[in-house]
Amino acid sequence: MTESLDNARLAAWRAYIEASQRLYTRLEDDLRADSALTFADYHVLVLLSEAPGQRLRMGELASRLVFSPSRLTYQITTMQRRGLVARESCPDDRRGSEAVLTAAGLLALREAAPHHLRSVRAHFLDDLDDAEVACLTRIFERLGRRLRADRDASTAHPHS
Repeated sequence: MTESLDNARLAAWRAYIEASQRLYTRLEDDLRADSALTFADYHVLVLLSEAPGQRLRMGELASRLVFSPSRLTYQITTMQRRGLVARESCPDDRRGSEAVLTAAGLLALREAAPHHLRSVRAHFLDDLDDAEVACLTRIFERLGRRLRADRDASTAHPHS
């Protein structure tokens, strides 16, 4: 690998990190202003709403959110106090527990989703320069290809 390629890659990652941090901050501010949910609240609710039975084991939730176990415990506890989620023991694993979406959590997610989508569209259009958009586009295209390949592989060889 040449030094110029390393420098170009480093510059691309720096641009991506700076753009994503700025975007995250603005999306977080918009979401809180419109719905009182944090970005982490929103992501937990989305994952639970998409899960079978609207519940996920805490370990699975942590891996999907890239949260540390202590951070996830804190997140779920604060959401539980607000009635957005419940925490129950796993029927098939006494050592584990699951986060469960409540009716109030589903309602909060439904109310927040249009604000979040509008905010994402606005900030992608208005706040990122051309280089940042190009960098993020490449990353999302790669991620999309990977997710499609994973999904295709899982449907070709379903677990039974």
